[in-house]
Amino acid sequence: MRLFVALSISAGLREQLSLLVDEFRRADSKPRWVNPANLHITLKFIGEVPAERLAAIRQSLAAVPVRASVHLRLRGIGFFPNDRRPAVVWAGIEAPSELAALAGQIDEALSSCGIPREARPFAAHLTLARSKETRLSQQLRALVEKTRDRSFGEMTAGQFHLMESRLKATGAEYTTLDSFRFASEGMDR
Repeated sequence: MRLFVALSISAGLREQLSLLVDEFRRADSKPRWVNPANLHITLKFIGEVPAERLAAIRQSLAAVPVRASVHLRLRGIGFFPNDRRPAVVWAGIEAPSELAALAGQIDEALSSCGIPREARPFAAHLTLARSKETRLSQQLRALVEKTRDRSFGEMTAGQFHLMESRLKATGAEYTTLDSFRFASEGMDR
């Protein structure tokens, strides 16, 4: 099983970003653009694990002590690792320190299941596309520059999810295996 832990995004943000991805795709179809139905905020990529480890992973995630919902603002567009070598096109996330703390708590909890800890610090973002080429069209670069500081909206997350990713010829297919509510009454909006 190929697993990750993520926050869902609200329907309103998904719609805004879907329109942007469509515009970007028309400018440059070479990158692998994320299906808008698959947009999410990754808190921890677990990777391939045997199905028999699923119960321990669920138990570890259920023990993560999240006390309050997390308010997020999606704003800006950028590239990983940088503008000169754009392997990933992302939408930025402005979030309180609680989001990075949550990612750290999830990382810590999963380490007890033998899942390796993250080597890099958590960088809140939402992946829009991946590219094997380091050259993007001038038209796409111009669009990214035009939307670099654009605000896409806000949301409050009241739960996180254990997700399975199945890679298919038509792209990744995600399934929610379990959801973990925050201690407060917050809900995804």
